[in-house]
Amino acid sequence: MNILQHSSWQSKPRIALTIGDPAGIGTEIILKSLADDNLLTLDAEFTIFGDQRYLEENYQLLKNLKTTNIQIADPADLKVFDIRSDGEITLGFGNRKSGAASFAYLDEAIAQTLAGKFDAIVTAPIAKSAWKQAGHNYAGQTELLAERSHIDDFGMLFVGKSPHTDWVLRALLATVHIPLREVTRQLTPTLIEQKLELLRRSLLLDFGISDPRIAIAGINPHSGEQGQLGIEECEWLQPLIDRYRQQHPNVQISNPIPPDTMWVNPAKAWRDRAQVGLGYDAYLAMYHDQGLIPVKLLAFDRAVNTTIGLPFVRTSPDHGTAFDIAGKGIADPASTIEAITLAIELAQIRHKNKQGA
Repeated sequence: MNILQHSSWQSKPRIALTIGDPAGIGTEIILKSLADDNLLTLDAEFTIFGDQRYLEENYQLLKNLKTTNIQIADPADLKVFDIRSDGEITLGFGNRKSGAASFAYLDEAIAQTLAGKFDAIVTAPIAKSAWKQAGHNYAGQTELLAERSHIDDFGMLFVGKSPHTDWVLRALLATVHIPLREVTRQLTPTLIEQKLELLRRSLLLDFGISDPRIAIAGINPHSGEQGQLGIEECEWLQPLIDRYRQQHPNVQISNPIPPDTMWVNPAKAWRDRAQVGLGYDAYLAMYHDQGLIPVKLLAFDRAVNTTIGLPFVRTSPDHGTAFDIAGKGIADPASTIEAITLAIELAQIRHKNKQGA
């Protein structure tokens, strides 16, 4: 069934869900998520962007498997924006056809959201190699979202809520999918100041935090050891932080913290309710693995990838297509449930902020 056409905020957030690469686990984790009792109590309106045929085929496959007793939503009971794929696609085998299909799902979801039909997009995983085989040369879904939205200032913020303490971990990456040898070339005062400001605005707009505490990682081991192990901290990072403090007195920002120790206190806040106060509102990591290794150690099944800086909310589970287990019924929907839950929360906060503007 095709979606109803909406032009403004209704009584509940409107969430677009893309199934990602149809050869992967995207359809499975979406159908499992939409049967989750806790998620359904959040009272949002969901629309799936994908091929109705694959949704129905996956539903029947999952229902017939004896390896799972998890509840699965019936596509017949869901709103689906049906986007037919060109040719047959086989579970577990990502290729040009599955890449073209996943691109089409996301592209249509973006267009509908920019037209005001939805408040947030939750994206299931795609295979970058399959996109490239289909002729779509993007580093990932984030870059397509930014391009279609005509946005240059955006970032990947990873968010995870601790099941032990309810403390929320937020980590922004200054650089993302680039070789390690390129990191120091791209890390400039201009970039870091841009990311700090993007993070400050997101904490206010998306999370309602007006006086944030932000921890910033050093670039070099031991944050340069006063110039002995690298000069970036002394030459420009610390002066940049000092200037930013003067410009934004409501923001508490740390000096560059040695990367090998920055994540000790977040780990304590994640596990021990008595030590939640040790955690910052957000962390700025200099490069991909500096931020994502600790995030995945702490919150592998709960971390959510959030694209900040867009004119709408976008979240995604923090894992891949898992072609090796596609169709086996064992894919864990936990991260997708977290992604949908966060999308609803952020959409509600954004709406509240607009109402109060």
